[in-house]
Amino acid sequence: MKRKIALGLFFGLLLPVSTWAQAQPGFRLKDCIDYGLKNFGTVRIAQYQVETANQQARQALGQYLPQVSASGTMTNNIKLQQSVIPAGVFGPDPRVFIIGQKYQTNVTAQASQTLFDKSLLLGIKANKPNQELAALNTRQTQEDIIYNIASNYYQVFVAQQQIGLLRDNLERTQQVLNILKLQRDNGVIQPVDYTRTEVSYNSTQSQLALAENDLNLALNRLKYQMGMPQEQNLVLSDSTLLTQLPTLQQGQFDANNLVSFQQAQTNIALQDLQLQRIRAGYLPTLSLTANYGTLNLGAQTIDKLFSNFVGFGSFGLRLSIPIFDGFQRDAQIKQQRLTLLTQQEQQKLNVAAYRLQFNSAQSQIQRAQTSLQNDERNVKLAQEVYNITTLQYKQGTKLLTDLINADNSYREARTNYINSLINLYQARLDLEQSQGKLLTFYNQL
Repeated sequence: MKRKIALGLFFGLLLPVSTWAQAQPGFRLKDCIDYGLKNFGTVRIAQYQVETANQQARQALGQYLPQVSASGTMTNNIKLQQSVIPAGVFGPDPRVFIIGQKYQTNVTAQASQTLFDKSLLLGIKANKPNQELAALNTRQTQEDIIYNIASNYYQVFVAQQQIGLLRDNLERTQQVLNILKLQRDNGVIQPVDYTRTEVSYNSTQSQLALAENDLNLALNRLKYQMGMPQEQNLVLSDSTLLTQLPTLQQGQFDANNLVSFQQAQTNIALQDLQLQRIRAGYLPTLSLTANYGTLNLGAQTIDKLFSNFVGFGSFGLRLSIPIFDGFQRDAQIKQQRLTLLTQQEQQKLNVAAYRLQFNSAQSQIQRAQTSLQNDERNVKLAQEVYNITTLQYKQGTKLLTDLINADNSYREARTNYINSLINLYQARLDLEQSQGKLLTFYNQL
């Protein structure tokens, strides 16, 4: 739906805003989102999660690579062990022998290489979905930032336009007050007529103060969503929201386009791999082992600690076969299967909720379009009534009450139109979110 709004309708409102924006560089919606995608804290958190997934992949692969370690000991046997050889072996009497040496140095290196371990292989297989999940988390973070900034941007824009309307109304009321003052002083009208209009003027001033406070709160919320310091000045310059309606493209619902759906699917895949890993615990594991070391002999004094070394070494295969674990693994398998079934059922519920969100967003779009069309017609009608009533009041054929009522109707119609327009933008944003197209929405700004 494309409509052109009569520029004269809001000329008095937009002129101060546009003049102010030219005097001071401002942020368009796309500028705000760009800033948020670079500075909001969750972006860095998502980057850390991606790097964590990469390091977890390295760790899983490292478990299937050779494992090498070395150790060394240096011992001072302050009292050596003794042993007795019975009589008759080396003589008629028992003989006492000292076992070992006072000082001993031993250096050993061990190495092992896993040849087959299904659990470790499945851990390596899980690297890809784990990294995909981190990438999806990054995309989810970006979409959340886009949605939150756009939504808060619209709130700030509404607050600005409301302030503009109130200031415009103050100016017009002041003009009426000036005329009424002359009429009151000349005895043409009763003083109560002037007082009634003055009360309306004071009420508008109070509304303006509240609106300015609401604007400050909305700006602070927008700064937070952008990751901008609260003390930094933020000026918005996208006044085209009033003159260019959003382009609406109705699409079909497809849950596969939603990041949350893809995240859940990836989690289900990871849980399935975890189930396979637990089952793999029933399978035997095979690894190659080797070790080599050196030991010094005859070190009875400390200066002999690093001499007279003798080497030793070995290699072999280690086969580990699980036999019975008290049914622990069987319980783990059943728990993991229940976890997997729970996530699959939750995913079905999620798809139904996504479809409901999409249908609601479509209905919201239709209501917003209808409301905007009605409010646009009401603004034009209210303006015509106000112009005619103003002319008739000057000619003396309409009462002051009629003029005030026409002015209030005109102001209310303009306020309703702006609110309907922003509601249409918000409805479009919700529809893009329900279709998983927030990144496309951002790229088209």
